[in-house]
Amino acid sequence: MKRFPIAFCFLILSVFAAKAQTTVPLQYQQLVSKLTEQNQVNKPRQIESPNRLLEFAKSMLGIRYRSASSNPNRGFDCSGFVNYVFSNFGFKVPRSSREFATSGEAKRLEDAKIGDVILFTGTNSRSRTPGHVGIIYSINGDEVKFIHSSSGNAKGVTISSLDEGFYKKRFLKVVSIL
Repeated sequence: MKRFPIAFCFLILSVFAAKAQTTVPLQYQQLVSKLTEQNQVNKPRQIESPNRLLEFAKSMLGIRYRSASSNPNRGFDCSGFVNYVFSNFGFKVPRSSREFATSGEAKRLEDAKIGDVILFTGTNSRSRTPGHVGIIYSINGDEVKFIHSSSGNAKGVTISSLDEGFYKKRFLKVVSIL
């Protein structure tokens, strides 16, 4: 008979111990909620206007061109530059210019806005495959300027005009990411 109360007490203590291990104190639940709200790693940052994105992109003017790189310390290729700029604001964007053709919302040039991504063919304008990408920097009437990392004469991050014959012939489309 003495074994029954001891077994009963052991059973009750086991139940309370198990419950204590699965219950998270309220203060820790609140702390985890607060940290989760503050952690915006997987969510794009709100951009009040594309100007913040462009100011960040402009801060990299002059960084040299480097093939297959998205590192500002080493240099950028065109898609590496665009990827780096958008990733800084939490946007998950492609790493290659070809992948940009199927991402975001396609637009006509007439409907483009600053902060949109602009796509061009590679150096062979007869091949209609994306090979170069930039970010629309300004639109003034019919004049469109874009910021990009160029392997051409500029050899790095620069601002160019779409009106330059070389780029106008190679223009493919505009894609909205924001």
